[in-house]
Amino acid sequence: MRVVVADDAVLIRSGLVRLLEEFGCEVVAEVGDGDALVEAVAEHKPDVSVVDVRMPPSFTDEGLRAATRARELVPGAPVLILSQYVEVSYADDLLADARGAVGYLLKDRVIDVDDFMDSLKRVAGGGTVFDPEVVSQLMVRRRKNDPVATLTPREKEVLGLMAEGHSNKAIGKKLFISDGAVEKHIRNIFTKLALSSEDGDHHRRVKAVLAYLRS
Repeated sequence: MRVVVADDAVLIRSGLVRLLEEFGCEVVAEVGDGDALVEAVAEHKPDVSVVDVRMPPSFTDEGLRAATRARELVPGAPVLILSQYVEVSYADDLLADARGAVGYLLKDRVIDVDDFMDSLKRVAGGGTVFDPEVVSQLMVRRRKNDPVATLTPREKEVLGLMAEGHSNKAIGKKLFISDGAVEKHIRNIFTKLALSSEDGDHHRRVKAVLAYLRS
């Protein structure tokens, strides 16, 4: 897996590079600012980029803005935001692309290396992975006439766990329901969100999660 790492903190960036290489990844570029990230993605077209939110010069949301620009130049370029902060200002722009391949994890809440690498692979494969705290803050702003509002409380629970990157089996274990019940809830979610079966289950799953996060 070819990876670009973007973080202005040299020690964190070096640690990420070493970790990724230990797991067999090829780090094709390591950069410390937004412009360099955009250039690296355009040049290398990596399988995924790991991006911090706050980078020079203003240390506010350069990473998110740069990730959005990079995905405009290389449509659908997978991006995993890895930050200490939840910054929603440009998150909607990243989520607006229904192709998925986006994730947002909080550094302080990543406690298992294997889980992190699994999340990275999910994003590289076109999936979505969001920390529950990120989901919570993105969900603060709901729009009227939102089809997500038609979901039952249980369906919203299932969709929320989908947004965190859990498989059907894992969702069933967390909610203490059968695999069949999980599949039924997911079919209902697809129907209520008007997601066509022609898109395939993977893409419907991604679109459902993005609709949930944008609601």
